[in-house]
Amino acid sequence: MSTVSIVTQGRQKKRPTPPHRRFSRALPYLIPAVVLYGWFLVYPMLDAVRLSFFRWSGFRTEEAEWVGWDNYIRLFTADPVFWTALRNSVIWVVLSLIVPTVIALLLALGLNRKMVGRNLMRAVFYIPAVFALITVAAMWRWIYNPTLGFVNQTLTAIGLGEWTQSWLGDPAFALGSVFVASIWQGVGFSMVLFLAGLQTVPTELVEAAKLDGANAWQRFWAVTVPALRPTTVVVVILTIINSLKVFDLVVGMTGGGPAQSTQMLALWSYTQSFTNHDFGMGGAVATVLLIVTLALVIPYMAWSMREED
Repeated sequence: MSTVSIVTQGRQKKRPTPPHRRFSRALPYLIPAVVLYGWFLVYPMLDAVRLSFFRWSGFRTEEAEWVGWDNYIRLFTADPVFWTALRNSVIWVVLSLIVPTVIALLLALGLNRKMVGRNLMRAVFYIPAVFALITVAAMWRWIYNPTLGFVNQTLTAIGLGEWTQSWLGDPAFALGSVFVASIWQGVGFSMVLFLAGLQTVPTELVEAAKLDGANAWQRFWAVTVPALRPTTVVVVILTIINSLKVFDLVVGMTGGGPAQSTQMLALWSYTQSFTNHDFGMGGAVATVLLIVTLALVIPYMAWSMREED
């Protein structure tokens, strides 16, 4: 082959498209989504931060009065319900990162094996995740009914009648009872994510570990866990966000009671704004919720990306 033909073939090779040109081609498709996202999500979020510096009942815009940091001062010094809501939200996040995540991983590991009825079992565990949360709340309110509910009726039937409780009416049990309903509803979604992640585990590495004499636990820790790192990052981030914004389930089951024992930051922000007609305080609570969410999610994302690199 002559030198001229080699040069000609080299010139005919397609050059990679520069990043700025690829972005300009994708921009027309991104603009509608960015506009909708900005209008319906970013703008309300920023407006809530703005309202946190005003005293406003929510009826007439001209009545809004600039008060600066007064709402935040009242929130941290004169609002005991806020501290209860913050404590409950932190407890909910911690429990959500441990209990349903571990259950979802165990279910995914079990249902990733070849077995009779595997797809049916996957569907059974995932179905609650598609239910509306207010529907789940109504269902579990009946389950926890003190006289006709499934829990107390079952305890009585098996001879444990002294264990019956007013599960949603006792401050000592209310938060835990609502959390159990949350596990039932949300564990299926995390299970599906882990199942998808398990499909990416290299089978050749598993077989090589078996040949090297590694037992099931060693194979899981040395092969499966590293392969599941991207999936685990997604599960943890979604769990944190969903835990901090929990609202529907609490409203439908307890309304924040009894005695504010199940109050959450998202619910307290709504209550201050639409029940107490104090949109300034509601915006302040929402802003604190935003800051807490970013303070938890951003460092974890930065750590996970550094570990991946």
